[in-house]
Amino acid sequence: MTYIQQAYKGLHEGWRYLIGVVIIVFFIIIGQIPFTVAAVLKAKSEGLNLFELDESAMMGLLESNLNLFLMLLSFAVGLAGILIVNKWLHKLTIKQLTTSRSKIDWRRFWMIFWVWGIFTSGMVLADYFFFSPENYVLNFDLENFLILSVIAILLVPLQTSCEEYLFRGYLMQGLGVVTKTRWAPLLITSVAFGLLHIANPEVTQLGYIIMVYYIGTGLFLGVMTLMDEGLELALGFHAANNLFTALLVTADWTAFQTYSVLKDTSSPTSAGFVDVFMPVFIVFPIILFILGRVYNWKNWREKLFGRVKPLPKENYKILE
Repeated sequence: MTYIQQAYKGLHEGWRYLIGVVIIVFFIIIGQIPFTVAAVLKAKSEGLNLFELDESAMMGLLESNLNLFLMLLSFAVGLAGILIVNKWLHKLTIKQLTTSRSKIDWRRFWMIFWVWGIFTSGMVLADYFFFSPENYVLNFDLENFLILSVIAILLVPLQTSCEEYLFRGYLMQGLGVVTKTRWAPLLITSVAFGLLHIANPEVTQLGYIIMVYYIGTGLFLGVMTLMDEGLELALGFHAANNLFTALLVTADWTAFQTYSVLKDTSSPTSAGFVDVFMPVFIVFPIILFILGRVYNWKNWREKLFGRVKPLPKENYKILE
């Protein structure tokens, strides 16, 4: 049984996914209320009009750790909404939303989490010590870093899990059973994932070319999910990417402005080959190739472009 076919074990009519998306968005909006209230009060106390501030200025309005906590809180509430919708509207378990295996394979999660976390940290440190030390300043403050660490370790995985369970999980399965295809949910969720980041300060700073990176990352995570028939690798990769970055390096023009160890003081006006094209067209394909060898992925064409076959009625298993 494939990952997308897991949805057939529950209630999978198309209208349920439309209602589900509306409910999930509602949960995310509810989760944004504390940040909005705090930002409005802070702006009012400083005589600023919140609605006249750009994304970067808004992210820097509150104290850094408080800003990160409130920003990530909306994703934690959104994740709760996804799990509630999955259980009560579709009668599916969290395991069925996560993997086609008999149980969630946490070894996959932790393997790619540590491999990608160490790799990305090594790249940043190499840039700091050897290639572009003039672009960094030491930003380390023990007390604030410890608070950041607690917030990031607890909430960043919830933020990344919210995005993965929504795009590579709920929408991937929903679009798969509705269209009976694999390529349609892969492309649609990848583009939607990229567009989710269009309001990030990085887009304003680096230009719309950075969207190639965001959409390419969505495509990479989607291919990983379809080939591995589960979300474990995508969950681990995304969690490592955001967590290690939040702890190690920040910049005034990024979505995550934190009390990290380092601060990037450069002010690039456009994204270059290293920022966009090297990850999407070189690094990600190499990772997929390695993972394919490690986990013995086969039938790439069928898994990425084949049809999604409905399960026989006798194999449906609706939860009580």
